Amino acid sequence: MRQVTVYVADKEYNHFVQLAKNLSYVKKIETDDEPSKEETMDGIKAGLEEVKLYRKGKLKTTPAKDFLNEL
Repeated sequence: MRQVTVYVADKEYNHFVQLAKNLSYVKKIETDDEPSKEETMDGIKAGLEEVKLYRKGKLKTTPAKDFLNEL
């Protein structure tokens, strides 16, 4: 199996994705669309779990100053 990367103008994007989905030989389509609501909620839940672990003292964090210096 081979992979192809295609850059398409924004106004043609949805049309192209629908066209590719209808091709019998296309096995998988990965897009750079916004994450789904489910993925967003999963991320928020994971973040809240990390906050809970930090408050219980079970998770070490990086000070904001150190984090910003790494950028």
